Amino acid sequence: MPARDLPARPNLEQYKKQAKELVKAFRAGHDAAQQRVREHHPHPARDTFELADAQLVIAREHGQESWPKFRQLIERASDRVPAAAWKTAEDAIVAGDVAALERVLREYGDRLQKQRPQSWWQNTLAPNYDAGGARDIIARTHHFKSFEDFEALRKAVADRSSPVARFEEAADAIAHGDLAALQRLLRDDSSLIRARSIRVHHSTLLHYVGANGIEGFRQHTPPNAVAIAETLLDAGAEVDAVADMYRGSTTLGLVATSLHPKRAGLQQALIGLLLDRGARLDHPAAAGGPSLVQSCLANGRRDAAEYLVSRGAAFDFVSAATLGRLDVVRTYFDADGRPAVTKTEMEKALVSLWNKGDSAVAAFLLDRGVDVNAQADGFTAVNMAATMGQAEAVQFFIARGAALEIKNSYGGTSLSGALWGALNTPDSGDYVAVIGSLLAAGARLEPGMTEWWKQEASAAPAYSSILQLLEHHA
Repeated sequence: MPARDLPARPNLEQYKKQAKELVKAFRAGHDAAQQRVREHHPHPARDTFELADAQLVIAREHGQESWPKFRQLIERASDRVPAAAWKTAEDAIVAGDVAALERVLREYGDRLQKQRPQSWWQNTLAPNYDAGGARDIIARTHHFKSFEDFEALRKAVADRSSPVARFEEAADAIAHGDLAALQRLLRDDSSLIRARSIRVHHSTLLHYVGANGIEGFRQHTPPNAVAIAETLLDAGAEVDAVADMYRGSTTLGLVATSLHPKRAGLQQALIGLLLDRGARLDHPAAAGGPSLVQSCLANGRRDAAEYLVSRGAAFDFVSAATLGRLDVVRTYFDADGRPAVTKTEMEKALVSLWNKGDSAVAAFLLDRGVDVNAQADGFTAVNMAATMGQAEAVQFFIARGAALEIKNSYGGTSLSGALWGALNTPDSGDYVAVIGSLLAAGARLEPGMTEWWKQEASAAPAYSSILQLLEHHA
């Protein structure tokens, strides 16, 4: 039988799904599946039929003798950078291996820049392949202004007894949760607790607990992060020391706004420890903005903001609205409904109301004349809610007459914002429900949107469900 042809832009994830479906069909005794196996499997009379068998059948249907060779065929046909190449590039960057990185750059050229980078750092970051040549990419990823500065680090680290080498080893111990190694290093050299990184952020070791603004491969919150922080503070770490990321930051500000302590379930515990050890809520470098609460909310760390408020942090009208505090929001209006805040502040508050349960505050503001289609920070309320995956808020704003085709400052409508969120921040909310609501309410499916989802989002958790919605409404 002739080999099957690949489509114009083959998608490996779709073939993986086809293999799983073939396993189910074969085990269920479907005639078509049985026939495919007889024609393409070298040993069709099998007592068991596993995923690897189904993948082999699909590979041979396309004229390839094995699944790995079929994978390579797809990667060449789709012009995608293979996963192994991303991993090789990333390992070369971390190791500072210029020759290895240059080999990858030569082979894959601008595809590394154009395609969504893969990362094995187990966080939200990936190397920036737009930084220039291999030396520039390495220097930027390691937080140095030049490759010569990075070379100076490597030279210093080569001497295991140097202060730089000891600091780098301690930073690794913090990121990896190696408490014993950290304690040994602090015991052997008490000056480490006051030392600073020679990288451009000039962090102390305590700043590394924040997993924020430091080198990407160290942005990790281990399960024993609280014990790590306690060890550093007990050794004399300055709790409000300021490092140079984000125009100046304390460890409290880094912890409170970082995604990694939140994902580890340790954000509140770390904030509490720092506050108990004297960290200032009102320190100018803790906020990164007008206030620490506002910075948390701007970064989507609502739980951290609520905890900080419970510990006495100051907050304003917009923050009160964002936190769903209708009791506080009411105090900014007189008995006749006249506000003590500006129109801009009220619009900014409305756009921030995308969390579940905030509809009471949103209704209060809309009933007092705030335009449901007002824009703040480049978003309307429904566009922001859609981008954040908040189905309840999207449904509320649709019911209040929100326009769905107004574009945000990035050029995305509510629907394209939701698709972006489903790909980039899938844990933020229920994107299937959001996209379903938007399409049911008449959101326009722009030309190429479904194809973009097929090509770019095959690894997204809700890929199949969202694809089904898009194809149904095409």
